[in-house]
Amino acid sequence: MTKPYCIDSHAHLCKEYYPNDYREVIQRAVEHGVEKIILPCVSAESIPDIFEVAQEFPTHIFPLIGLHPTDVNQDFKRQLAVLEKHLNNKQIVGIGETGIDLYHDKSFYTEQLTAFETQLNWAKELQKPLSIHIRDGFNEALSVLKKFKNVPLRGILHCFSGGIQEAKWAIDNGYLLGISGVITFKKNKLQDIIKEVGINAIALETDAPFLAPEPYRGKRNESAYIPIIAEKIAAVLETSTEEVMRTTTANVEAIF
Repeated sequence: MTKPYCIDSHAHLCKEYYPNDYREVIQRAVEHGVEKIILPCVSAESIPDIFEVAQEFPTHIFPLIGLHPTDVNQDFKRQLAVLEKHLNNKQIVGIGETGIDLYHDKSFYTEQLTAFETQLNWAKELQKPLSIHIRDGFNEALSVLKKFKNVPLRGILHCFSGGIQEAKWAIDNGYLLGISGVITFKKNKLQDIIKEVGINAIALETDAPFLAPEPYRGKRNESAYIPIIAEKIAAVLETSTEEVMRTTTANVEAIF
């Protein structure tokens, strides 16, 4: 049987984060079987960088368009207007990274809600999947998402950090749970969550260059480490690494 390839459903593999070696990082990913990488957008200023790497690696890099919640500030309407002009670019496969983040700063909470709802409307109108970032803001994010309860939105809750109730809500409403290198850390609740929801509800991701899995924790992350995450999930679910790669790839391809 041919060894399955896998998808990194969320990684920032571009010059902004890898100014000197993004090409080598992408090549290492491919060599480790990570043949497709979904590249989120975080701001209007990210757009040239994202399109450049997507054009250079069109069979491996698949970009999104969106405004990250921590990039929402007093200038957010201008940023959204710039981003909106690129929505019909054929390279774009979805909307994101969007959502709610109240971990560090709540100064632009109201603006985050508005920006999030705007981007959900983009996804609705274009019938595109979403990459949703939620950190310390599940109740607030769900209050926005529930406005679209009769709309068939779909996507991935990137780097899922909620509890089992949030997980079940997400799955029931068309979302996968993005599982990152956090699952390899000694103290985390993701292992119990994936045991309960099962392999058909999850997607693999690195969030590179952040959140490197053990034994690289604290170092720069990259998509080549996806097999490490798959191996840990396989151990938790008592299945094979190949089955994790195969099933999670099918999960992501069904969404995107």
